[in-house]
Amino acid sequence: MEQTTEHQDMAPQGTQRKTFFQTGFGKFIENVLYIIGAIIFAAVIQAFLIRPFIVSGTSMDPVIKNGQYLIIDEVTYHFHGPERGDVVVFKAPPEPTKYYIKRVIGLPGDTVKIKDGKITIINNIHPEGFILDEPYLTHLSSDNGTFVVPQNNYFVMGDNRSGSYDSRAWGMLPVENIRGRAALRLLPVNSVSVLPGKETYEY
Repeated sequence: MEQTTEHQDMAPQGTQRKTFFQTGFGKFIENVLYIIGAIIFAAVIQAFLIRPFIVSGTSMDPVIKNGQYLIIDEVTYHFHGPERGDVVVFKAPPEPTKYYIKRVIGLPGDTVKIKDGKITIINNIHPEGFILDEPYLTHLSSDNGTFVVPQNNYFVMGDNRSGSYDSRAWGMLPVENIRGRAALRLLPVNSVSVLPGKETYEY
């Protein structure tokens, strides 16, 4: 009996048909798509997760110096508010087009009392107050004053107290102005570190 077979398109023996992405044009398109994907990924990371900043000024000396390169965490504050001691980057109330970097000293509901440069925090948990221990300072200022922090606001100061333009001068920082928390210091290489953030108390 005569056998029949279905007709099949066959490539010549010893050769393989190239897929689209194996062709020269296909490889070009693949590279273009890879670059576009990388750009989109980087844009999403920068827009919603982290953002690089270069410090300009000396208001946070000696912890953060002029010209240092920081990575700002923009995620954490979607889950909880800034904590005392955090170093934050924010749109400055006196200059909304500029970003400032300062340290959170007073939380919503706090009364911040400054006497001869030492800071006492009074709130519902500590009605008699506690003295804020600030090991990041190299010297105390001669400042005096009392500031009440309203809800949804923060009292911020630079570590270089004599050279910082902060809440002592322009008032409270609204929470919506805060962009993120300084998380990493990358440059210069010899200063790479996770930035200090927590306070200790002296009762």
